[in-house]
Amino acid sequence: MTSPDNYTALLELPLFLGMSKNDLASVITLIKPRISVIAKGNTFIKENDVCDSLYFLMSGKVNAISNSDDKGYTLAEVVNATAIFQPERIFGLKQRYTKTFQTVTECKLIKISKADVMKLSDEYEIFRLNLLNIICALSQRNTRYQWRKRETSIRGKIVRFIETRSIRPAGEKKLTIKLETLGLEIGESRLNTSRELHKMHDSGLIIMKRNEIIIPAFEKLLMK
Repeated sequence: MTSPDNYTALLELPLFLGMSKNDLASVITLIKPRISVIAKGNTFIKENDVCDSLYFLMSGKVNAISNSDDKGYTLAEVVNATAIFQPERIFGLKQRYTKTFQTVTECKLIKISKADVMKLSDEYEIFRLNLLNIICALSQRNTRYQWRKRETSIRGKIVRFIETRSIRPAGEKKLTIKLETLGLEIGESRLNTSRELHKMHDSGLIIMKRNEIIIPAFEKLLMK
C-alpha cells in the first residue's frame, strides 16, 4: 500500500477541501493514484486528448497552451502548483482536453482515473460537492463574461481579449498573434493596435516581440 504521506499535498487542492488526513488515508486505500515526475519541456496532455483522468500538479510550473479554432493565434499561460487541469472536461458532451499542457520546470503530478473519480464521488459527499462547485464556478464565470460592459478603449479591448481566453486573470502569459489578426479580433486597425501595444511596452506592462506579446504579470494590466 502506498504511504499517505506521499499524497498529503492533495489536501491543499479544492477537490479535497474539508477532508482530514484520516479521510485521505482511506482515499488511498480505495483508489490507485499514480505519481509521476516529469522533466522540464515535456508535454503530458495534448489538445483533443481524451479526458479520462484528472491530473493534479503538486509541484513545479506548467504551460497551458490554447489555440484558436483556425490556429490563427495561441495563448500560453504559466500555471503554478498546486492545480488541477480542466476537471470540467471529464464529464459532459465533449470529454476531451481543449489545451496542451507542457512542463516549464520539473513537475510532480498525481493522476486519478475517471473510474476512481466516480468511486470517490460515490464514497465521499465532500469530494462530490467540491467537484460540482468547481464545475459550476467555471460555468458561471464563462456565462457572465458576455454580460459585462463592453470595453471602448483599445487597451481595454486588448486586455479583455486576453482575459476571456485565460484560465485565470493573473500570472505570466504569452500571446502569439499577428497584429492584423489582433486588430480584427478587437475591431481596431493594425496601426491603432500597434500604437497601444507600444505604449503598454514602454510602460513595462508587456514585452513585444515579432508576432508575440509577453505579459509578465497579467494582474497588473487589470489595475491600469
